[in-house]
Formats: sequence, C-alpha cells, structure tokens
Amino acid sequence: MAHNMNLETARKILIDILKAIALPENSKKLSEAKSLSGKETIKFFQQVFPIVMEIQMNVVSNYGFSGREGLIQFEQLIRELETSDPEIARLREQIRTTYLPPMNSTSPDVLI
Repeated sequence: MAHNMNLETARKILIDILKAIALPENSKKLSEAKSLSGKETIKFFQQVFPIVMEIQMNVVSNYGFSGREGLIQFEQLIRELETSDPEIARLREQIRTTYLPPMNSTSPDVLI
C-alpha cells in the first residue's frame, strides 16, 4: 500500500500528522521540550525533533510505513510529490515549523 501513495493519500497522512501534533498530550510534550531547549538551536533539535519524529512514525505506520525506515520512505515520497502539489508543500512546511527552531534564535536581542 505504501508504494502506491497518491496525492489524496499523501495529503491525508500529512493532515493526520498535523492533527496528532495538535493533540493536547503531544502539544504539551512539544511545548515543554521547546521551553527546556531555551534559545539554543542544538538543544532545540535534541529535545523537539525526536518527539515530532515519534508522532510522525506513529501516524505513517497506519498507512503501511513502519519504523524509521518507513518514515524515511514516506518523507522521500512527500519530497517528490511536493514539487508538483502546492498543498502537499504547504502541509509539509507546517509540520517542519513544529520541529525547526525559530529563526534568529541564537541572537534574540539583535533586530534586523
């Protein structure tokens, strides 16, 4: 099933990931991890990234992608699809904002 993913299924999976991220228990975990990392980019990735990856693995496993390998396979398919589908690109970007640190996090007092 995983190899025959169409645009509609890809969009549904991405939406399901966003819904899972927004669940109260996951949202709380992510907020706590973000606050623990402070403004340090490396800590942000160490604290936040694994939580988002776990959430994504749980969701994509429902669609036939299992474990880390399945998540990597899913991400590769999404990267291919996002070049031709703006909705997939938009959804993927929304997910990325949950695990990418805010811009200028290393110099918060500098205004550009």
